[in-house]
Amino acid sequence: MGKAVVHDHRACIGTALAEAERLCAARGKRFTELRRQVLRLVWQGHKAVKAYDLLDMLPPEAGSPKPTTVYRALDFLMKEGFVHKIESLNAFIGCPHPGDRHVSQFLICDTCGNVAEVTSPGLDAAIMAAAGPAAFSIRRQTVELHGLCAACRQN
Repeated sequence: MGKAVVHDHRACIGTALAEAERLCAARGKRFTELRRQVLRLVWQGHKAVKAYDLLDMLPPEAGSPKPTTVYRALDFLMKEGFVHKIESLNAFIGCPHPGDRHVSQFLICDTCGNVAEVTSPGLDAAIMAAAGPAAFSIRRQTVELHGLCAACRQN
């Protein structure tokens, strides 16, 4: 049996925040404290998190933001590519490569709730090819696959 991999999630959070800071500066966008806090909370785990859960998790020093404030922060983070919306869960997950515009697929474990972002150029090409005969122009796509992760399959 192989060694269990210990995951330092603080590194994920630190990398995500540093990259968001860098990209916002390069793009001339404001990375406000609320946006920073929301992004940090989204990155707390590899599970998708709902907007109202984020609202409840905001620290007391954030004041008492309204749901619309959190949704505006999430809209900004999505527009800048820092988070993705998992449509089937109506929840959000951090993007591990926000500097690259890309199409992703999401592997969602129905048991533990972990979400993994993967990319498949072959799947992207197949989707584009399928849209061609219909003269359909794809503006955005989200492919979400529900099932069991390796850890949950073993239990």
